[in-house]
Amino acid sequence: MDTMNIVCFGFGQVAKNFIKKINSENLKINLTVTSRKKSDKKNFNNLDYESFQFFEDSFDQKLIENLKSSDHVLVSIAPVNGEDIVIKSFKNIFDNSKIKWITYLSATSVYGNHNGNWVNENSKTNPTSTNGIDRLNAEKSWLNFAKKKNLPIQIFRLSGIYSNQNNILTRLKTGNAKIIDKKNQFFSRIHVEDIANILFKSLQNFKSKEIYNVSDDKPTSSEELILYGSKLLNIEKPNVVNLSTIENEMVKNFYKDSKKVNNKKMKEFFNYKLKYPTYVEGLDHILNNNI
Repeated sequence: MDTMNIVCFGFGQVAKNFIKKINSENLKINLTVTSRKKSDKKNFNNLDYESFQFFEDSFDQKLIENLKSSDHVLVSIAPVNGEDIVIKSFKNIFDNSKIKWITYLSATSVYGNHNGNWVNENSKTNPTSTNGIDRLNAEKSWLNFAKKKNLPIQIFRLSGIYSNQNNILTRLKTGNAKIIDKKNQFFSRIHVEDIANILFKSLQNFKSKEIYNVSDDKPTSSEELILYGSKLLNIEKPNVVNLSTIENEMVKNFYKDSKKVNNKKMKEFFNYKLKYPTYVEGLDHILNNNI
């Protein structure tokens, strides 16, 4: 594979793990990322890269040159005021580009509440949260924009992300985990390393205008997850609290939705076997390697 010119709009845990995966395969890349911080030259995982400042209403003009020469673009920036700011700021730059791979990272919150039933990529999208509504609008913007400009786009709908650094075990150890009393409540999740691996797979196996659920094999309740985490750490389970007593709006919105996310399309198209097929393998690995 020739040297890849990659632009990451946003450089959070998914983008970093994706670049780390590419690096581990000894592929040559020129990396550009965006950040709210001042533009600078940086190093990540022994890779020198350029970081350009980007806000919803302004950006470092030097970013344009790098975007024009890019062939792979990963978009992980959340919508701002209900609008995708990458399209808003750079739609004219994409017009005459040589980009052959664009991935927009969305979220399974676009499905809304399905009362604990299974959802797949053809299921009704009826988001209940502001985040879900904005994500769905951004998806539609990207698909319409890509169709109009004949751009290659795929959308990954990510379930709840956990990692070696951010997971239920760390929340249990710091006392920040609570069991919410709500029956028939199912959530899906995915380890960040599996997301990176699937993104890497898609570099060679790409079909434009497609949407994929990125999730593990075992949707479960938060209570089941917390009980398993408590068992691993050999600590008492947290107290059970009633949802009506929760003041955090983000948490309350999170519990509005209950669904099981089907990942069959993702696994079959990318011919991918999950490294962490359930939270059991994921948390066991985290416990044995990090805590």
